[in-house]
Amino acid sequence: MRSGTPSAPARSASASVRRVLYHHRTQGKAVEGVHIRGIADALRAEGIHVDLVSLPGADPYASPKAMSPTRQARWWMRLLTRLPEPAFELAEVAYNLIAGLRILLHLHGHRDVDLIYERYSLFMFAPVLVARWRRVPIILEINDSAAVYRVRPLAFQRLALAIERWALRRATGLVFVSGVFRDRVAAAHRVIAPAIVTPNAANIDKFSFTPEQRAAARAQWGLEGHVVCGYLGAFVPWHAIDGFVHRIADRLDAAPHLKLLLVGDGATFPALEAFVRERRLGDRIVLTGRVAHDVVPGLLAAMDMAVLPNAGDYTSPVKLFEFMACAIPPVAPDYAPIREVLAEGITGWTFPAGDLDAAVTAVLERSRDADALRRVGAAARAYVAAERQWRNNVQQLLAFHRELLPGGRA
Repeated sequence: MRSGTPSAPARSASASVRRVLYHHRTQGKAVEGVHIRGIADALRAEGIHVDLVSLPGADPYASPKAMSPTRQARWWMRLLTRLPEPAFELAEVAYNLIAGLRILLHLHGHRDVDLIYERYSLFMFAPVLVARWRRVPIILEINDSAAVYRVRPLAFQRLALAIERWALRRATGLVFVSGVFRDRVAAAHRVIAPAIVTPNAANIDKFSFTPEQRAAARAQWGLEGHVVCGYLGAFVPWHAIDGFVHRIADRLDAAPHLKLLLVGDGATFPALEAFVRERRLGDRIVLTGRVAHDVVPGLLAAMDMAVLPNAGDYTSPVKLFEFMACAIPPVAPDYAPIREVLAEGITGWTFPAGDLDAAVTAVLERSRDADALRRVGAAARAYVAAERQWRNNVQQLLAFHRELLPGGRA
């Protein structure tokens, strides 16, 4: 459990909320940790006290700085992930006993909690049950669902759907990261609690760098004199960075101005590293591997554009907003959630989702127009600064909470 003291007096926007219990059943690392810290810190900036309740030992503020997205934070977490799928899911169901007790004890010791905010996980029902029993509003942030396609197939699909339906109908409110995700879940469950759509975000102050930092980063990685297309994230099959590299490899000779800077690691990294070595492309494709978090700003500073070869068709990629916050124009698949936040040719470019050849063509074409890269990058940063920082998400959340209170509009 982690507590946070507000850094400023509460503003009028947060007058109805003084203390939030933020519950999550994640390891608090990688993208999950970015999102949790973003919301928690923005709430504290509004003058709200935030207490984090999570898996024992999972702290988004204390996770190893160079943690691989596919590596487990604790030894017992590694053991759990090796369980057969049915046993793993039963362990998730059993965790409700721990979560429910911890939340109940927290509410008993902190009677001034005005809101429970939960990053919803499959098979979780205890937080909603306890919130209803103690008559504390609970808003669920929905990032996963048994009603959509999942890389990890469920052994107890019907049970997961039944629990999810119960929780999503009985929560005070719901937050979805995209409109298409909300619509799919609503169609699957027919009736759900009042909901809002809040895409992910990035804070401008975390993604700013000087010309000197950019020059130093480009010199360090041998990128001077080239247009640099970057990638930052997990090397996993569904992100398709390996497929993108395989397709662009034969076309790099026709684009001597271009280099790729690929940051991260994961399941597909070793094979991709071997491919680059075998094709003798090391001078054109820079693979950094896993890096410490404090090294990332320098790597971003070296980029002129970025590519997201693939994403979930209902998700809101955090990296998209982080690139835009850096004034790095993204080239991304045209999934509905991305079209909701990216203006074609103004704050970035899209290609037909699933068509990696089109992704390669888009990167090659855009890389030849330096003026457009600067113009679109600047517009992307301005958009994030005005509308898509974590404080924007929290202000929308607090307004939603007020509407859900007796006498509100919801």
